[in-house]
Amino acid sequence: MSDRPELGAALDHLCLQSSQPQALAEFLELAYGMKRTPSESGWQCTAPDRSLLVREGPPNSLAFFAYAFDSRERLKSHRRALEEKGLSPRANPSPLFDGDAHSLQDPDGNVVAFGLRTRSSNDSNEPLPARLQHVGIRTPRIDEMVTFYESLGFVVSDRVKCDEGMLRACFLRTDHEHHALALFRAPQARFDHISCETRDIASVVAWADRMASDGIPIHWGIGRHGPGNDVFFMVKDPDGNLAEISADIEVCEAARPAGTWKHEQRTLNLWGTAIMRS
Repeated sequence: MSDRPELGAALDHLCLQSSQPQALAEFLELAYGMKRTPSESGWQCTAPDRSLLVREGPPNSLAFFAYAFDSRERLKSHRRALEEKGLSPRANPSPLFDGDAHSLQDPDGNVVAFGLRTRSSNDSNEPLPARLQHVGIRTPRIDEMVTFYESLGFVVSDRVKCDEGMLRACFLRTDHEHHALALFRAPQARFDHISCETRDIASVVAWADRMASDGIPIHWGIGRHGPGNDVFFMVKDPDGNLAEISADIEVCEAARPAGTWKHEQRTLNLWGTAIMRS
C-alpha cells in the first residue's frame, strides 16, 4: 500500500446523459477519435485510455462517474474506510465494473462509483493519445461538495476564492495528478466538462488541428490553467457540455499544501480570457 494521502485511484469512465444520446455519441466518436458501439442502455465510446457511456436522460448530467483502483485489496479497503466513517456505500451502477464495486451519492445527487480498472492502457504508437483524466461539475453547494469528496479520500490541491473569502472553485486529486475532480460554484447543479490528457503541448496542437479538420471549432483556448498549470483547449458537444484536451498537468508531491487562488479570469487561464461559472 502507498503511504501517499490520496486514494490511489484514477478516473476510469463515466456515463453521460442526453435527450439526444445518438448525436452525443456521434460527436464523441468524431471529436475524441473513439469507436462508437450500441450498448444495452445506449452507446459506448471507446479508445485506448478512454471509455465513455451515453444514455438517454436529462441533458447536462451524469448517470455516474467512476474511479478505479488497480487492485481488489485497495478497492475493498476503500469500502471499509467509508463504512468506518459511517458512510453507507450503495450498489454498483456501472456495467463496466464487477460486483465488488460500490458507489455513493453526493449532495447534488451525482453518483460516484469505485471499482477495478477496466479501461485499456495507452498504446504508445497511437498518433494522438488521450487519457480520460478528470471531470468537472457545477454546483450551488460547493462547500458541502468539497466536504463530501474529502470524506471519500479526495485531497484538495487548490481552492479559488473571491475577495470576500467565498469559495468559487476547488480542485481535488485522487492520485499524484493535480486534480481528478473540479468543482465550480454555479447557480444550478450540472455537469461541466470532461478532460483527456495527451502526451505534450505539441499533441494538444495536433488535437486542435484534428478537430478543426472535422469542423469542430474551439470554444475556449488554447490557454493555460492556473491551478494545475496544464495547457488546454475546450470544444462544445451537442448538449453544450465542454470537452477538454490538455497536457502537462501538475504532478503533486504527497506533502503538497493546498493552494489558494484569486477568483479572476487569469486564474482559470493565465494566457487570457476564461469561462467564469459564477
